[in-house]
Amino acid sequence: MAAGTIRYWAAAKAAAGVAEEPYAAENLAEALDAARERHPGELVRVLGRCSFLVDGDPVGTREHESVRLAEGGTVEVLPPFAGG
Repeated sequence: MAAGTIRYWAAAKAAAGVAEEPYAAENLAEALDAARERHPGELVRVLGRCSFLVDGDPVGTREHESVRLAEGGTVEVLPPFAGG
């Protein structure tokens, strides 16, 4: 199991009530499931609209179970942004 940091941005930060928190998970799906358990309600809805970066790399359409997390890594949770 890897330990690292989840960083929430914009609406995800507001829904979680924190800017960042630790993860302990093997893959992105496990980390997000744990976040949903810690922050039921609005964050669950927001995560459905987010994109994710893992250690700076976009996850895109990959299955979250297939995205391995590294020790000391970072997951960025990015809701859709308005503007340009």
